[in-house]
Amino acid sequence: MNGNLNAVHLNGLRAVEAVARTGSLQAAADELGVSASAVSQQVNRTEKQIGRALFRRTSRGLVPTDAGIAFFARLSAGFRELDAAVGRVREASADTLVVSVAPAFATKWLVPRLRFHFDRHPDVLVRVDATGRLVDLAGSDVDVAIRMGDGHWPGVDAELLLPQQVFVVAAAAKAERIRTVDDLARETSIDDDSSRMVTWERWFEAAGIEPVRPLQGARLNDPLLCIDTVIAGQGITLAWQLICADALADGRLAAPLPIKADLGFGFYVCTAAGERPSRKVRDFIAWIREEMVETARLHARLPAT
Repeated sequence: MNGNLNAVHLNGLRAVEAVARTGSLQAAADELGVSASAVSQQVNRTEKQIGRALFRRTSRGLVPTDAGIAFFARLSAGFRELDAAVGRVREASADTLVVSVAPAFATKWLVPRLRFHFDRHPDVLVRVDATGRLVDLAGSDVDVAIRMGDGHWPGVDAELLLPQQVFVVAAAAKAERIRTVDDLARETSIDDDSSRMVTWERWFEAAGIEPVRPLQGARLNDPLLCIDTVIAGQGITLAWQLICADALADGRLAAPLPIKADLGFGFYVCTAAGERPSRKVRDFIAWIREEMVETARLHARLPAT
């Protein structure tokens, strides 16, 4: 079957099927959005590729030959199957929302809350594309991205969802012995090497306090690994609301100092530049904004240890 199809252009088959079904070159041309002469050329080319005459040329126009009549019946059935297949794919795509997020954000915040999105929009399946790279929103199947940064990325429209503040976190037992900034010098720092946005130097500067240097501990390439290492009691780290909100709420982490510094970044929702988001994207943005606000409220109520 593939060998037969490779010998014939699909546009020619579409032209032949449209002429046979509509009964004229002009009607087929109107349906296909081309000129009648272009349809005629496609029909002629297809007949040569097949090696059989499919129409008789008469004063009344093109009349199907006996071979053409049998061919048209199967050809029309084939195009109906193709149309149905495309329709099913489009329907499935319309019900699936593809969201690109960083792995740490997906694991620590988004995935545990997706059930609430499904409760509100049960007909929409959310597929999470967890990646650290910047996805091309215009040239991929990704509908929307959540990114952490300053909001300046090429090729996207970025809308601030929630600014983030950075603070010190530790396991509850370790946090009990951190009462002042000077106490940090006796603690082991777990640092995230994957981000230049969050560093001790920037934090002290933004907080407007005299820097001290914690003891150097593990250097990891993922903020998620840093949080898990700190929860395990192996040191302290700098974190922000959304990455540690649940661990703070359930007591696995504590924020021992009442110092929160603004390093100029936040979480942004990003869509392809210049494109109006679809209804499922607008619904998702409205939902995630509400969830982030609720997380911020919860974090604001948590007392320092």
